[in-house]
Amino acid sequence: MSTLAHALAHAQTLGLPRTEAGMLLLHVLERPLHERAWLVAHDSDTLPPDLSARFEALLSRRMNGEPIAYLTGCKPFYGLDLAVDARVLDPRDDTETLVDWALDLCSPATRSVPWRLLDLGTGSGAIALALRSQRPSADVTAVDRSEEALAVATANARQLNLPLRLLAGDWFAPVQDERFDLIVSNPPYIAESDPHLPALVHEPRAALVSGPDGLADIRHLIAHAPAHLLPGGWLLLEHGWDQAEAVRALLAAAGFEQVQSKHDLAGIERCSGGRLAG
Repeated sequence: MSTLAHALAHAQTLGLPRTEAGMLLLHVLERPLHERAWLVAHDSDTLPPDLSARFEALLSRRMNGEPIAYLTGCKPFYGLDLAVDARVLDPRDDTETLVDWALDLCSPATRSVPWRLLDLGTGSGAIALALRSQRPSADVTAVDRSEEALAVATANARQLNLPLRLLAGDWFAPVQDERFDLIVSNPPYIAESDPHLPALVHEPRAALVSGPDGLADIRHLIAHAPAHLLPGGWLLLEHGWDQAEAVRALLAAAGFEQVQSKHDLAGIERCSGGRLAG
């Protein structure tokens, strides 16, 4: 009979990092994914044949490039445990840079009325829910064109008890003439010919690709955001590792002030934004 230690060792011979193998094994065992110490303490426990078969199936899917979050059905993001699957992007840790910046700008100490926040292309609801969790008095609206993505975001909001106003539609269409203090988005920003796309085949292509240079949706957001921002409001956008300069130029050309970029934990300019005059 196989033990937990044997199962982990086998996963590593396939080239899977021990951390990922441990998460998959804990998922099969129906234990919290952070209980790595439990695995060490129980490494001599027997892994029943049915669970071993499930583990092997997950290993095969992971080695084929499927994200860990899709295999386990969950992903931690900004202290929240989100349910995710192939209907939405796997939230990246780098996106927490965008959340940090947004929270810095909408400090509750700077005003007495609720902040009006808009998250465009919300997917699993990761950004909107992170903002709502840290700014409970804020009025947070989240938009996505995908009804399937909105179903995931709705379930996450309900599970986390973090109410959002969730709207279906293409970018600004559902909010019409509304204006906000802060607009954030992690839009598609990969070029159609990007050589990394095959490695992302398991994630929804519509949430990844944006025209020949990857900037089509970002151009649209920058062009239309002024009509939906209150005077002095901010637009913050996540983008690709090499797009910061181009995004800053687009923001400046659209009349935004205080245009700047923020670095992620790897030191990459991960998001850029600007302030509407007023």
